[in-house]
Amino acid sequence: MRRRRFLLALLVVLVVAAGGIYLGNASWLAPAPTGTPKLLAHRGVHQNFDLAGVTNDTCTATRIREPLAPEIENTLPSIEAAFDLGADVIELDVHPTTDGQFAVFHDWTLDCRTEGHGETRAHDMAYLKTLDVGFGYTADGGRTFPLRGKGVGMMPSLGDVMAAFPDGRFLINFKSNEAREGDMLATMVAANPAWRDRIFGVYGGGPPTDEAMRQMPGLPGYTLASIKACLLPYLALGWSGYLPAACRNTIVPVPINFASWLWGWPNRFLDRMSGAGSAVLLLGPYSPGDAGSSGIDTAAEAAAVPPHFDGYVWTNEIEAVAPLLKPGRGAGAPQG
Repeated sequence: MRRRRFLLALLVVLVVAAGGIYLGNASWLAPAPTGTPKLLAHRGVHQNFDLAGVTNDTCTATRIREPLAPEIENTLPSIEAAFDLGADVIELDVHPTTDGQFAVFHDWTLDCRTEGHGETRAHDMAYLKTLDVGFGYTADGGRTFPLRGKGVGMMPSLGDVMAAFPDGRFLINFKSNEAREGDMLATMVAANPAWRDRIFGVYGGGPPTDEAMRQMPGLPGYTLASIKACLLPYLALGWSGYLPAACRNTIVPVPINFASWLWGWPNRFLDRMSGAGSAVLLLGPYSPGDAGSSGIDTAAEAAAVPPHFDGYVWTNEIEAVAPLLKPGRGAGAPQG
């Protein structure tokens, strides 16, 4: 009899605990978002490419897909086109140059996309501006190069971008692990205070990202290490309402195929992150070996974005996704 009473009491405790965990993490009991997604356009409007098997060293210019767009990634026209389509933030890739500027260009080396050779950072900005950033693009294995000759002189500096889009907001991707790049960015911002509010955040290599955030208090950013420090403890303990320090006052990237694993997804999770001063950045589906560029790029992926999601959505295909996630949004000035 005592054993039965003990088991019954234990069952009651477990049921109450389970009910408390459920109610504490029920999305439907959290305040429902009332806004619309904010779109983050990866590299602006650009030639998309086959992502299968892509690594950090893959020359993606040789695997672009039809149809061809006239814009070339990380150039002023591509940025302008993305803002006109409704982008709230543009992601940019930067490299330090030998004359103390940041070149806005994706690749570590010049050989894939341009007629130049060697590491991007091994040259000054004046030389980089002589190159054709459309030189290497081909959709048919090198038989034709439809953008060759159309990107001459179009590699901008970060200063060029800031001057051309005084109301734009940007997520800056450090391509190296050199802390000096974070120091460079902080020095540039100190010399150009108007840039500060226009830098949405920084990410990429740990040392430069951490250094930029250290020198610019309040600047959000993320690295692979910070993502793990936020989401892994949250997966383990978020049922209790616990929010790791790494999830506070930052950018929290969430692959859409893992979102449902997060305690309280979507409304409770979004409410917790908002209360902690963090922006949620919804990425495309993640798979092992992913180079990190997967976005919300198809109608099916856009349909999986929660209703009234008011965080940020990473996309490589803003032309296709903007009409689905921001109906009626026309061309106009960048918003944020």
